[in-house]
Amino acid sequence: MEKALVLFFGLLVFTSCDTINNDVVQEDECDLPSELIQEIASYQPTVNRIIDSVTKGKHRGQPYKLLEDFIDKFGARQAGTKNLEDSIDYVFDLMRKYNLENVHGENVTVPHWIRGHESAEMLQPRKAKIAVLGLGGTISTPPEGIEAEVLVVRSFDELNQPNVSAAAKGKIIVFNNDYITYGKSVVYRSQGAVKASQHGAVAALVRSVTPFSMYTPHTGHQSYRDDVKKIPVASITVEDAKMLQRYQDKGIKAVIKLHLQSEHYPDATSRNAVGEIVGSQKPEKVVIVSGHIDSWDVGVGAMDDGGGAFISWYSLALLKSLSLQAKRTLRVVLWTAEEPGFKGVHQYEKDHKNELDNFTFVMESDEGVFTPLGIEYTAGVRGGCVLKQIVKLLEPINATSTKYYDSVGSDIAIWARKIPTASLYNTNENYFWWHHSDADRLEVLDPDNLDKATAVWAAVSFIIADLKDEFPREFNDISTLSNSKIIETLNTLKQKPTR
Repeated sequence: MEKALVLFFGLLVFTSCDTINNDVVQEDECDLPSELIQEIASYQPTVNRIIDSVTKGKHRGQPYKLLEDFIDKFGARQAGTKNLEDSIDYVFDLMRKYNLENVHGENVTVPHWIRGHESAEMLQPRKAKIAVLGLGGTISTPPEGIEAEVLVVRSFDELNQPNVSAAAKGKIIVFNNDYITYGKSVVYRSQGAVKASQHGAVAALVRSVTPFSMYTPHTGHQSYRDDVKKIPVASITVEDAKMLQRYQDKGIKAVIKLHLQSEHYPDATSRNAVGEIVGSQKPEKVVIVSGHIDSWDVGVGAMDDGGGAFISWYSLALLKSLSLQAKRTLRVVLWTAEEPGFKGVHQYEKDHKNELDNFTFVMESDEGVFTPLGIEYTAGVRGGCVLKQIVKLLEPINATSTKYYDSVGSDIAIWARKIPTASLYNTNENYFWWHHSDADRLEVLDPDNLDKATAVWAAVSFIIADLKDEFPREFNDISTLSNSKIIETLNTLKQKPTR
């Protein structure tokens, strides 16, 4: 059942950058009470304090500097490793140093898969090294490796054609699917091994899920099935996938020798990292800000999701330093083991099932921390109108836009259309250039952007937590919305497959 849930939510979640979607409500369609509009507008001096403190004052550059120290100390933070747990302890110390309350960890059982030696070499029609990166959870090849002819396909439909399926037995299947969007293309990474094995392949190589490559393979989670023989699976670069396609199109036989070594250890115990600013009047009501603290084992996880994690906990540190205590509790949660299948948030939902009705609003940054533009959200028309009024106050940093989606975030998509949710809307069009690759380094982020994003995160979460009335807990019935209220929407929940 757990695997089914992981796959379901894996196929359900993210891609704000996959589909351009106009906001669900237009400005002239909002009909909020004047008292509420005036109440939100009254926060402008507070928002200005927040912005000035982190973009001009003593907090300027601190989110980046603290992230830099963290990244340089720990690097990659893979689920199941001691390094991840040490990094969580380090963040606990930071939260306490900045006077957050109720700092603690909540245990989560996580998988523990470790990459070993990996190599691939093309033996025919010429000898050449092939850059390869095992996909998460892959089994090993035999010690001597696997040497086999390559069969290149562009899609699952092509593989299913009778003549292609018959030719697949004993081959290494290469999936050379074009990048369309992350949500559409990543299915080849998550399901490639299963699909290839069903046709008798001995291994699978998947073209990296990226729109741009400088000969960089990209890893990520993949899911085996208990009823299908497990075969080794890895990613290769866009360049090599295209090269192998050219050989095949010309009738030239290609042979690859593949070595993948990995270890599957018993499940380990990790922790969701939690800190709070307890509410002054309605402490049982909670607004959550979040990111995930784990990463893949390649690169250093600065972008995915070090930046999102650090603007989340530091936004509370910023509010605390400004003596800003909202009526409701502000809670930061740094999810663990997001990459191997959203383990942290699933456990959190189980542990807090009796508290979910008190979650006023949930925010997550896991789409990069680049130039902030505003807020992406999942809420009803009235909630969208409230957010429009709030982000108007962010005009000093030009972050006044809102975008509606049926589902936002990665972990928090588990609550899509159950709890109002939001993600950071930012200029992340190049996010998948570096995603899950050795190129995910600190240098793709910018200190000023982290400052501004922290301001967005702190201001929006504080206002929602401090408003007199609860944030509207309603959702749009897409089937009944008029064209004047929705210009373009998704027909199904947006995807952010298992990462």
